[in-house]
Amino acid sequence: METGTAQPARPEESGAEPVWTGLPRGLLRMRRLLLVVWLVPVAAAVGVLLWLFAGPGWAAFAAVPLAVVAWGWPMLGRNWRSWRYAERADDLLISRGVLWREETIVPYGRMQLVEVTSGPVERHFGLASVQLHTAAAATDARIPGLIPEEAERLRDRLTELGEARSAGL
Repeated sequence: METGTAQPARPEESGAEPVWTGLPRGLLRMRRLLLVVWLVPVAAAVGVLLWLFAGPGWAAFAAVPLAVVAWGWPMLGRNWRSWRYAERADDLLISRGVLWREETIVPYGRMQLVEVTSGPVERHFGLASVQLHTAAAATDARIPGLIPEEAERLRDRLTELGEARSAGL
């Protein structure tokens, strides 16, 4: 899936297929690292505690967190590939989900606030998220794990388009 910057659709192309943009691979690396950093120490602690207090046979249950890591690794990849967004002439599309597909359409004229956030872990991986707020809380949307420059470009563009579209309301 392409992770570069998508060219926004021109108004005369509004009937055309949207140009989808995937999320950067750094988001997948960050999520997989967090999975390992949390569950491998849990497995080690469970194994040691069970060995000491219940006996060596029970220490085998320490494999459960390791099985979650083995299962979660490919699941995180599937989830990462499912996320994408597209800028159209009048709205922003956000699509995500593996089992339950969810597509959010946010009209530019309905946006009230567009913010870029980046927590300490995201900053360490050079990522930022774009949060879109609308009048209806149900249509608030978020695009996680963008490169900060793309997040700022998207924020500025959405703010500009939102101001232009809301002027007529």
